[in-house]
Amino acid sequence: MSHANNPEMINRLKRAQGHLATIVRMVEEGRDGLVIAQQMQAVIKAVEKAKSVLIADHIEHHLEAVVGPLPRETRERLSGLNDIVKYL
Repeated sequence: MSHANNPEMINRLKRAQGHLATIVRMVEEGRDGLVIAQQMQAVIKAVEKAKSVLIADHIEHHLEAVVGPLPRETRERLSGLNDIVKYL
């Protein structure tokens, strides 16, 4: 699956976009800094997760470009990449 049509990544980015718009309003309204910082952290985490999904998709895409379509069993074995990508 390409990152261009990965619903998980697109949903995470849209959620982050919505949170960010809310943060802008909160700053403009002079809301409490602690609350704003908490919301900023939520945006950061959402973007980081989207980045992890993007990296995993990118690796899988290029791997398939080199070796050809991957069987289901191989994909399952490679799913460990998704677990480690979150630490990038």
